[in-house]
Parts: sequence; structure tokens; C-alpha cells
Amino acid sequence: MQTRLTPRHLDTPDGQIADAILRRCVHCGLCTGVCPTYQLLGDELEGPRGRIYLMKQWFEGQAVTEKTRLRLDHCLTCRACETACPSEVEYGKLLDLGREALERESPRSWFDAGQRGLIRAILPYRSRFAVLFRLARILRPLLPPVLRGKIPEPAKPGNRPATRHARTVLLAEGCVQPVLNPTINAATARVLDRLGITAVQVEGEGCCGALSHHLAQTDEARGFMRRNIDAWWPHIEAGAEAIVSTASGCGLMIREYAWALRHDPDYAARAERVSGLVRDIGELLADEDLTPVQPVRTGRIAFHAPCTLQHGQKQGGVVETLLTGLGFELTPVAEAHLCCGSAGTYSLLQAAISNRLLTDKLAALTASAPERIATANIGCLTHLQSASPVPVCHWIELLDTPAA
Repeated sequence: MQTRLTPRHLDTPDGQIADAILRRCVHCGLCTGVCPTYQLLGDELEGPRGRIYLMKQWFEGQAVTEKTRLRLDHCLTCRACETACPSEVEYGKLLDLGREALERESPRSWFDAGQRGLIRAILPYRSRFAVLFRLARILRPLLPPVLRGKIPEPAKPGNRPATRHARTVLLAEGCVQPVLNPTINAATARVLDRLGITAVQVEGEGCCGALSHHLAQTDEARGFMRRNIDAWWPHIEAGAEAIVSTASGCGLMIREYAWALRHDPDYAARAERVSGLVRDIGELLADEDLTPVQPVRTGRIAFHAPCTLQHGQKQGGVVETLLTGLGFELTPVAEAHLCCGSAGTYSLLQAAISNRLLTDKLAALTASAPERIATANIGCLTHLQSASPVPVCHWIELLDTPAA
């Protein structure tokens, strides 16, 4: 693609990166065929190729409109387009750069800014979110069904094993996951313990920064990243072999710490090491002898591969192979590459599109009558659970039963 970026963009490091990404696009349109919003809305500007044109126009100095912003907001950042792209256009990076520049140079309305600010003030902070969530549970019977379904029943995580193994990994606990579903991290710790690995809870770590990052508040996101690096670093120096994530969205963000902090002289080197250490729990277990965690009960499972796992982390098929090897029967899922509509805060900010995607995804997941739906990301799990006719769990919980 030929570009003519304005000097105010091209004369910056980020502008040069945006220019290089734009030039890789050859207009082939293969990305539109896998784009969830294009499939739903049928508008060229609601697909990756159209959004690339919109960002190109913005970087070239053309006036931006609210329609331009809305179409960028409609993007799920699922990155299915990157999986399909033969030219390896880094659409996700371009979108981040475009959203950040747009947010900085063309501020939102007070309502939009306030809505996003409220989300950013609560969700990334575990203690704040826990207070709000307890209140929501109290008021749950009074809420409309669409909101009531998004508030899961209380779950008891059970005990975590004591530190007792030479092999240690750091468990990225996250921000909303310990509140919404504390059983996931506890089950992970027990599964790893049975494999001879201690999962360390690290004091002071929290939100990975993804929520702020995808709302174009990159400085705020980098603050979360630096805090996590500071919390993890002593354990890394002490020999922890990996940073394990059970939320694929968080795992993807941590993999990108090196990119996000590339200009930071104090953190760039450590961020690169952290990015190299992160492992999705499925990726870690794929290299282990899983005999000690062979489950008593298997059954028919529909697996929903989150976009952040299959398109972002490029771990498509890893969990499916692992579950099949343990004896689970995986049911076929049509159009498994498509997003469920959760996409971080997307289900809150773009509810209409999100709910249409949820309906389609649940139809595909339940078409072959599975006993349960399993997934690998807390956002997807909560979103699917809000309307699913069958139980939904994190797949690691399927392994949290000792062999007979």
C-alpha cells in the first residue's frame, strides 16, 4: 500500500512503525472473510481492510469523524485477520497505534470518556472490583436478566498446595479472575503440584495492563506492566522457570511487554525477559508427562479457543490435543476461529454486537450436544456462562481430580 503520512506522524518512531505496517497490506481482502464484525454488519469499513484505510487516512492528515472512531471501536481486536493474512500485516499493532493517536489528538465526548474512565477505575483493581461484585451479588435478584446472567454464583476455590517442589513457576493471578472465578488459579496450583511443580503466588502483582492498553491508555497500561515486572523480578532471579497464565488474554499482553516497554531504558531489558518467560498453562502442560493428572471422568466437551489464544498467542490446537490425549471427546465446533464477543471490555461497551456474536458462538458450541463447554480465558468463560444452556468451565478444572 502506498502511503503519504504527515510529518507529525512519520517523524516519530511509532509513526514509522505504522507506515511500515501499512505498506505491507496488499488489499487482498482475505482478512474480511474471517472478521466477525464484517460478517455481521456487511460493511467494508467494519472489516480489517476498511479500518486500515481509515487509519491510513488519519495518519495522512485527513479529518477524523465519529463514524471513523465508531468503526475502530467496533473492532474486537480478535486478530483473526492476522492469522489469515498472507502478508503478515501486524494489524493489532497498527490498531493500537491508531487508537492511541486518535485518543490523544481527538478526545472523546465526555460521556464516552467517563464510561471508559469508570471501567478503568474499577476492573483492574482486584479489591475495588471485589467490593462492586459483592454488591452486585446482593442485588442480583433485582437486576434485569441480561445483567443477572453475568454475575456467577459464588465458588469455593479450595486449598492451595504448600511450596514443596524444586521446580517453581509464577502464577499470573490477574485482576478480575480471582474475583469472578477463584477456582481457576487454585485448580491450576493443584494440577501443577501433582506434576511436581510449585505455583508461586507473588505479592504485589495484579492486572496485566491489557484493559488500559486496549482502551488506548497506554501510559496507564505501562504502569501496570512495570509493577508486575518489579513484583516478579526477584522470583525470576531466584530461578522461577516460567510465568504461567491461565487467562489467555493476560498471557498475550504479558508476551507483548517487550514491545510495549521497548522505549523504556529502565524496563526494556527486563520486559523482554518477562515476555520470553510467559507460558499459557496449556503450553506448559504440553511438555509434561500428564499421567499424574489423568482425570477420573472425561466425557464430551466443546472447547472454545479464545481469540487471544489461537490468533494472538498462536497456540491453536494445543489445548485440544492435550484434552484429546487425556481421553476427552471433543465435539466439532463450526467456525471455531470466530470471536465469542467478550473481547475484554467489548461486551460492556459494544453490547449489541457482542450479544449477537455470543448467540452465534453458543449455537456452534452446543450443536453437537456437549456435556460441558471449556475455554481458556476468564472473559470468554463469563460471557459464555451468561447465556449457555450447559455448564462452562476453564479447561484446567477438568484436570483437577486425582486419578482413581
